[in-house]
Amino acid sequence: MDFELSTTSELIELEDRWNAHNYYPLDVVVERASGAWVYGTDGRRYLDCLSAYSALNQGHCHPRIVQALQDQAARVTLTSRAFRNDQLPRFAQELAQLCGMEMVLPMNTGAEAVETSIKAVRRWGYSSKGIPRDGAEIIVCENNFHGRTTTITGFSSEPYYRDGFGPFTPGFVMVPFGDAEALRRAITPNTCAFLFEPIQCEAGILIPADGYLKAVAAICREARVLMVADEIQTGLGRTGRFLACDHEGVKPDVLVLGKALSGGMYPVSAVVSSAEILGVFRPGSHGSTYGGNPLACAVARAALRVVVEERLAERSAELGAWLMEELAGIDHSHIREIRGRGLLVGIELSVPARAYCERLKDLGVLCKETHEFVIRLAPPLVISRDDLAWMVAQLRAAFAEY
Repeated sequence: MDFELSTTSELIELEDRWNAHNYYPLDVVVERASGAWVYGTDGRRYLDCLSAYSALNQGHCHPRIVQALQDQAARVTLTSRAFRNDQLPRFAQELAQLCGMEMVLPMNTGAEAVETSIKAVRRWGYSSKGIPRDGAEIIVCENNFHGRTTTITGFSSEPYYRDGFGPFTPGFVMVPFGDAEALRRAITPNTCAFLFEPIQCEAGILIPADGYLKAVAAICREARVLMVADEIQTGLGRTGRFLACDHEGVKPDVLVLGKALSGGMYPVSAVVSSAEILGVFRPGSHGSTYGGNPLACAVARAALRVVVEERLAERSAELGAWLMEELAGIDHSHIREIRGRGLLVGIELSVPARAYCERLKDLGVLCKETHEFVIRLAPPLVISRDDLAWMVAQLRAAFAEY
């Protein structure tokens, strides 16, 4: 059997034959990448304006993160949590201090971290708030996206995500996103937490009105409800601040991180909180063979240093403001609204966005539609102003064709 296929069409055919069809990718096959650019098997290069859904804030194959991966891989990669390793305590301290928190629980994927936060706030509700056993409620938002596990899928408001996967886990109450008073009305004595995204990315880059997060923080504090911020996509510089919650000076009780926590190099996620909340776990009550492994921790430490030392949040704020001004100058009947914060931008259309994403691919720009009618733009935060200007020119060309 020939496993050395080289043409783009052969590789696409092979993937479609042997891989489950749970994605609808654009037909470009990437074979290498650097910074904001990827290179296809078709011999072309493309500007990556998706960043693996914001996992690549530091860009593809950042040399400092690659070096950390190589150095650690040559020493020790996995010990399991049955033993200690020399990278985990350093990672936990550095991440906790960056977030102004006291304790870290490392996992692998974003969905695992969300599941971990759910377990933590429920147990806190029983042990600290006195909620009757198995009665804890968590309030979530309409149009949320927190992952793909059965529990998380169960509290999605998107029917397509849920279809055929029930029965689902009870204990979740849904309110409109951006409506603080709806949150207040939904709280009961059994409410232990409010789980939310500061900006709803998968829903189409939905940004709540200024003051929403502050209002939520006050409501949660008054009702003794934990504020759980899912910053998996919005954190680590993406929106122009280290965390999206920082735009309103809000500090959540529980912070969920992933994606760019490893700079796209390795699956790393974490729940960051206080000793009171994460202290509810005892040996045997939660775990992960790979969570907190030395390779993951070494990579994440390097990824965090890149975000801080290369001032990627500040870079995102500056370039994002420039990008929004440039995009505002594109006048087209298909554009309904352009919204964004930092280098996280959604262009909402009156027609399905897929055709535009496919045309942009042909022009050398890789982006992806979300919620059918929105083009998501989220390039690596290391992108240059010149490359960003070239991307805007391709957008103008694509819109000019329709």
